[in-house]
Amino acid sequence: MSAFKKIFNSRSEKSGVFFMRMHSILGFKPKNIIHYEKAFTHRSLGLKKEDGNPLNYERLEFLGDAMLGSVIAAHLFDVVQGGNEGYLTKMRSKVVSRKHLNELGRDLNLTRYVRANIPVDNFGANIYGNLFEALIGAIYLDRGYSYCEKFIKKQVIEPYVDIEKLEGRIISYKSVLIEWCQKQKKTFRFETFEDTGQDTVKHFGVRLYIDDKVVAKARATSKKKAEEIASKRTFYAFQREIQGK
Repeated sequence: MSAFKKIFNSRSEKSGVFFMRMHSILGFKPKNIIHYEKAFTHRSLGLKKEDGNPLNYERLEFLGDAMLGSVIAAHLFDVVQGGNEGYLTKMRSKVVSRKHLNELGRDLNLTRYVRANIPVDNFGANIYGNLFEALIGAIYLDRGYSYCEKFIKKQVIEPYVDIEKLEGRIISYKSVLIEWCQKQKKTFRFETFEDTGQDTVKHFGVRLYIDDKVVAKARATSKKKAEEIASKRTFYAFQREIQGK
């Protein structure tokens, strides 16, 4: 028996509980449950394979991301006959956005299956999307592309991929504002300012300027997040002008 099987023997082989839960989520029986065990193994456990390489879900996450992107791309290629490369790329980005993947992982309550040495509450919001991608990677290794496609169609395409709704979904308010400012020949810049909040986790404050006037402020745990929040506030303040209504 391999080291990995020994580690998870009590969870997957003796009780069968994890197997049955995966069967319920997937809609089919796993052939090799070990792939799915790995998909929910966090790096904080510090596990290593017999060859010394890390044993966690991160490589599966990479694989699942590729599988998800290819299935969504093929679907859009088939159903949007008039879409050019740029349009199809934008639509795919909306479907596989980190925010959307996090929602999918949260809906499936994937964090309840994670094995880790840190409390689930300490995970960042992206853990849900990461696990969803890792799960798809496990499906590919266990059952191949066709089963990945079936799972993605059931969990992503059928309930969520509506072309008209996707066209109206904004995944980056910052990108929308930059495009609008360029068309209107307006200047656009962010300025980071000192955040004086008392939060335990460091926050960043930003001011958003359009034509050298402050139009919004925001703070978040990263400059990127703060810029997106400020952009969203600005978008809704100027929505009629931006969308030409």
